[in-house]
Amino acid sequence: MLQVEQILKLIRERVDHPATVRELQQMLRVPKEARGAFKRQLTELVASGDLIEVRGERYGLPDLMNLIVGTISTNPRGFAFVDPDDVDGEDAKGIFIAGNNLNQAMHGDRVVVRVERDGARPEGRIVRILERASQTIVGRFDVDGTGAGFVVPFDRRVMMDVQVDRAETLGAKKDEMVTVEITRWPTAARPAAGKITEVLGPLDAPGVDTAVIIKKHNLPDEHGAEAVEEAKRIGSQVREHDLAGRTDFRPITTVTIDGETARDFDDAITIRKLPNGNFWLGVHIADVSHYVRPGSKLDEEAYERSTSVYFPERAVHMFPSELSTGMCSLNPKVDRLVQSCLMEVDKKNGHVLRYEMHDGVINSNERMTYNQVNAILTDKDPAMIARYEPLVPMFEAMRELFEVLNARRRRRGSIDFDLKESQIVLDDQGMVEAIVASERNIAHRLIEEFMLLANETVARHLQTNFMPTLYRVHEEPDPMKVEQFEEFIGSLGYSLSAHGEDVLPRDFQRLVSQIAGKPEERPIAFLMLRTMQRARYDQNNLGHFGLAAEFYTHFTSPIRRYPDLVVHRSLREMRKGVSAERKAELAEDLPDMAKHTSERERRAADAERELVQWKKVRFMADKVGDEFEGYVTGVSAFGLFIELIEHFVEGMVHVSTMADDYYRFIEKSHLLKGEKNGRVYRLGDKVRVQVIRVDMERRQIDLGLAEILDAVRLSERNRGPRTSRVKMKKEGRRRKQRPGQRERAFGKAAKRRR
Repeated sequence: MLQVEQILKLIRERVDHPATVRELQQMLRVPKEARGAFKRQLTELVASGDLIEVRGERYGLPDLMNLIVGTISTNPRGFAFVDPDDVDGEDAKGIFIAGNNLNQAMHGDRVVVRVERDGARPEGRIVRILERASQTIVGRFDVDGTGAGFVVPFDRRVMMDVQVDRAETLGAKKDEMVTVEITRWPTAARPAAGKITEVLGPLDAPGVDTAVIIKKHNLPDEHGAEAVEEAKRIGSQVREHDLAGRTDFRPITTVTIDGETARDFDDAITIRKLPNGNFWLGVHIADVSHYVRPGSKLDEEAYERSTSVYFPERAVHMFPSELSTGMCSLNPKVDRLVQSCLMEVDKKNGHVLRYEMHDGVINSNERMTYNQVNAILTDKDPAMIARYEPLVPMFEAMRELFEVLNARRRRRGSIDFDLKESQIVLDDQGMVEAIVASERNIAHRLIEEFMLLANETVARHLQTNFMPTLYRVHEEPDPMKVEQFEEFIGSLGYSLSAHGEDVLPRDFQRLVSQIAGKPEERPIAFLMLRTMQRARYDQNNLGHFGLAAEFYTHFTSPIRRYPDLVVHRSLREMRKGVSAERKAELAEDLPDMAKHTSERERRAADAERELVQWKKVRFMADKVGDEFEGYVTGVSAFGLFIELIEHFVEGMVHVSTMADDYYRFIEKSHLLKGEKNGRVYRLGDKVRVQVIRVDMERRQIDLGLAEILDAVRLSERNRGPRTSRVKMKKEGRRRKQRPGQRERAFGKAAKRRR
């Protein structure tokens, strides 16, 4: 019997027109006994979009019929784009779909598009919906004037309400957030209908925002009963038979260093100085692959999730807690199985002179936190030094090695963005109490450096031994984007000193050093990130441009990332010995794994980013009328994106509020320029803004430029007794803090320190 890949190949070679089943059977010479299976295969190919069924029950190849299969991304304003399946996301040329050509397709659906106009921006029409993005939608329950219920989707890109019969409301009250299962998809003649399957609660209730984001992004939350039972059966203690053939690292002093609130510890460190002055560094990673076998329920669920997702209030873990905080967490004072990468690192240049890979067992001496290690190494805290006196020489050796490794990476041009990130401080109700700058101290940086080195060493080991695995790749930036970036930074007095295809990581790193601490640092860094490709997983070792690394993979976090588990399995197979046939078998699944895990990583990042932005918007709700300083982080034809310095919150100055002139968008220079007054607002400018409106429905903060608002108000006063539609707060518009605000802010900071 022919395989589906063979069928497609033969159709392309032998069939020159859309053909019936009978014609295909004849032209492909399908035996009579295989014709039933052949029809089923055609149905599968149509469902996947590899073949298209047209009028007359004829089947053809989409690309030969000017048809394209892809995923649709709709815009709340009524139009959409389709990204083709066969083009990577970075290079995809989206096909524009006007609102009247959507044919009831919804955001995220897999569709067939007929391209009706080609060119710089191709346009098309949806001719078929192959696969719906989701059977369920999260949204707000509402009731119309007749008492009929409906759900308004939370995702504004889903441009339809879902009707709900009175018997299917599950007791939901008006304005409560719910999930609704679609029971009837929309057509040209009637709307979608569904039934409510879960009532999440009022939008302002604690935890509901997190639940909404989880549902919106289709994140699997609770683990299945079978997976949990498998995790429980693993137990809580290492068994004697598990130690067979393992290297015993238990006599060696070992520590974990993690965040204050971390509950799972998947990496531990050993280090000592050799007689020749070099360092012998051991990176020991929880051996999840020993317990999670391919095909098990634990494995199936972990693959579906592919990553843990971290929200301000809680996390959605890849594995059940029975495993992630139990046998696969390197807790102190207990035996734990590990996969270990031991490296001799040159004391001068930071090169790995030799390395060893082991199945091992450790017994961590201490669970350290970043703050504790920083107190020892940076603050020289006498009490902390006395408490961990036996470990202090070990931490000093870590810092010494960190400095060697960090200098080595900088020499080769690894790009280090040391921008302050925001950290949300929540109160007991899950509301944002403060938004502060997260601190990266020496302990964060040295652990990061050790993990990078282990990842590179493991990647080199697998590549040089031709062992199939997943690599973490970051390809060179698109030359055209580099030229556009160079043109912009040139207007600010900077240069990469290289162009297009000749640009190297060190060119970007040199620029990072030049802009450090300057007002334009953040916007240039953000634009630099947009200039580069997105890191992803691939079965081929394509190198990592940002790290200036020839070899790179993810080895150090198998509790929270599925690709790391794949790498661990590759290492285990190698140690046992693997045939060429087995390598070919392992390599077969890697392309699909790479695509799936990359997509899941992007989904997790989008969900995390959206919830943080939502919480920031809610935090600003009582600050309408207040003024803040910020930097222009983005410029578009419809306005300026501003990040507030004080709260790390981003809002938008719509061009319609810039009423003192007509402003023209100059795309290449990333600026808006007034046609009469010549005033310029460009990426990186420091501006003073006023909060005009906090739109909770759009989850957006509307800002106005203070100097323009002042000018407009003055003009209105000169014209007569009219009042500005933007009212200032009674406390006074120029004051950064209201009476008592400083004391309250100090009190919160003191509480955090405790």
